[in-house]
Amino acid sequence: MEKRTYQYINNINSPIDLKAVNKNHLPAICDELRQFIIDEVSKNPGHLGSSLGVVELTVALHYVFNTPYDRIVWDVGHQAYAHKILTGRRDRFYTNRQFKGLCGFPSPKESEYDAFGVGHSSTSISAGLGMSVASLLKEEPNRQVVAVIGDGAMTGGLAFEGLNNTSMDKNNLLIILNDNQMAIDPMHGGFTQYLVDITTSRTYNKIRFKAYKILKKLKIINDDRKSIIIQFNNSIKATLTRQHNIFEGLNIRYFGPVDGHDVDGLVRIMSEIKKFDGPKVLHVITVKGKGYEPAEKSATEWHAPGKFDVETGERKAVVTNDPTPPLFQEVFGETLLELALKNQKIVAVTPAMPSGCSMIIMQKELPNRVFDVGIAESHAVTFSAGMAKEGLIPFCNIYSSFMQRAYDNVIHDVALQELNVVMCLDRAGIVGSDGATHHGIFDLAYMRCIPHLTISAPRNEIELRNLLFTAQQPDMGPFVIRYPRGKGTIVDWRQPMKALAIGKGECLKQGKDIAVITIGTTAINAQKAIVQLEKEQEISIAHYDIRFLKPLDESLLHEIGKNFKQIITIEDGVIQGGFGSAVLEFMSDNNYQVNVKRLGIIDTFVEHGTPEELYTMLGLDADGIAKSLKSLVYEKFEAVRN
Repeated sequence: MEKRTYQYINNINSPIDLKAVNKNHLPAICDELRQFIIDEVSKNPGHLGSSLGVVELTVALHYVFNTPYDRIVWDVGHQAYAHKILTGRRDRFYTNRQFKGLCGFPSPKESEYDAFGVGHSSTSISAGLGMSVASLLKEEPNRQVVAVIGDGAMTGGLAFEGLNNTSMDKNNLLIILNDNQMAIDPMHGGFTQYLVDITTSRTYNKIRFKAYKILKKLKIINDDRKSIIIQFNNSIKATLTRQHNIFEGLNIRYFGPVDGHDVDGLVRIMSEIKKFDGPKVLHVITVKGKGYEPAEKSATEWHAPGKFDVETGERKAVVTNDPTPPLFQEVFGETLLELALKNQKIVAVTPAMPSGCSMIIMQKELPNRVFDVGIAESHAVTFSAGMAKEGLIPFCNIYSSFMQRAYDNVIHDVALQELNVVMCLDRAGIVGSDGATHHGIFDLAYMRCIPHLTISAPRNEIELRNLLFTAQQPDMGPFVIRYPRGKGTIVDWRQPMKALAIGKGECLKQGKDIAVITIGTTAINAQKAIVQLEKEQEISIAHYDIRFLKPLDESLLHEIGKNFKQIITIEDGVIQGGFGSAVLEFMSDNNYQVNVKRLGIIDTFVEHGTPEELYTMLGLDADGIAKSLKSLVYEKFEAVRN
């Protein structure tokens, strides 16, 4: 395809350039932005649908507000592609989500226009409120703060906490509710229906807004007395429509709903409402994937579609005639359905990720036993605990980095009560181009210290199936299974399942000089490294797969402690408090005089890039592990070679 030329956006390198454009040209700028995003994401995969849906909103925001002095806080940061392009990153956008390139989410380290770092959901109202309150305390009353929340983020509990606080503290926060009735998958729940209902009252909202402006102009009301008018509005609306406005019930001015794809209308209404003091909500209706027909028709599939042909809409897949291993997510989804068909106690819970974690497989077959609770990880865990208390066996699937948001619920509601909730931590370890906000590198360390948990990590797809089978056996208690994103190593994975002995690892290879202990899929690169090094050196290396971080296989560790002086542990998580630390503690507590080298992630947030690039950078690829093994041989343990 011939490279397109762009009349307007090629000359926009900052919001100052955008403001210099005649307002009549804003629709054309939106068209160019949308086409630019489609072209770029077709070649360099990223989040397409969400960013297409907010093009007009983004242009209007930067046209009306004085960024970066005025703060725009994006929620669900994958909405922010147009924002990045308009704020000086157009020429580098081809590096989006690539190693050493642009981050896929707003990051203050990358640009002063990124007011707050975002990657997880439902944070914008709380962060924006903090900025607005700070501005008033610093006597900067003219600084505007805008929180753009959407893509399902209003289903998150943190958003409601922030909303409640916004109604109490003095602030001038503007909350823009980008309502597309979608997260990655279609949204569910009462608040979603509430937003549908509220959009049916357009006439009432338009009349009320006009009346408010007239009364304020006549000085009949002012912002100090607006709560009386809001209450009067609610009384009228409740009488006429039998519904209350939740925002105005919290004493937050509500405007809308308005067409989120009418850039002229958005500029007009934002220019008006930014003059009002106090907290405000602007409710905009948008279409996820707007302007690209395939993405509009199938928003879930086009949330992050991979490479595709712009003209035909055909998504490009790697074609091979050889059988390939499945994704771990597919193995989870297929196995969960297989188990649920046999065990009526099994139910499934996900916080808005049925497609991503493949729970949609069970959802299609057994819809009454699958619960998509929206972007609400804390609720997902405690909801699961409630079902477990009544004798069901919930499989609660939450991405590893998102489970961080439900930590108290794991401790207080599951572990303390010893309930059989099976917590499946998808996307554990290095996940790739989503970067620091999404790598699942902390779960081994933050879960290990919690009493009553069983913590496991399969090294392949067959072990994942066996662990899922084991977790639903009687009297298992709280059970954690962590597994990575992407393909495994075994093509023929549909084998009969068996229960595994809790807390038992396995010797994968005998040896006499150095003991390598791995957890999870780190075993794969370790095996390659051992083969590589033993070919090069006269060295004998034993390899153990620990399988369970908790309880540890103490008999296996005693065997290692008695027979080896040199030990290397390998994990795809932080080493501070992680698996390697557990081995060190065991060896110290049992007075083994051993040298332990821990390989893992050392006290850092890992950037974005392909998993291969990141494992190489971290020294966790086969070559890096081999290099570490060599250092044991040559530098620290010279006596081994002699």
